[in-house]
Amino acid sequence: MIDYSEYSAPELVRMLGKKFKDFRILAKMTQKDVAEMTGLTIPTIQRFENGQSKNINLSTFLLLMKAVGSLNMLEELLTDEPESLYLYSESKKKIQRIRHKKR
Repeated sequence: MIDYSEYSAPELVRMLGKKFKDFRILAKMTQKDVAEMTGLTIPTIQRFENGQSKNINLSTFLLLMKAVGSLNMLEELLTDEPESLYLYSESKKKIQRIRHKKR
């Protein structure tokens, strides 16, 4: 299993761009097709796929994934993990927020 916490944000964006290119090719779509569907420019898509983009807006990434029919692949990223016992107070109620004790 890869420890993604070791990567910088620009490195993660580069990795996502390369993976997105694979999804686009699997969908048999050109960069022009994706640009037309998303309203993004071809150079923007090229920079993302080639790792030249150091940042991408989350909504833009979701739009791109939707355009190539791979939005459901996010399920792997968004899986529910079992809740930690540390999220519950001594009275067995789920903690809703953190409050500092008054001094």
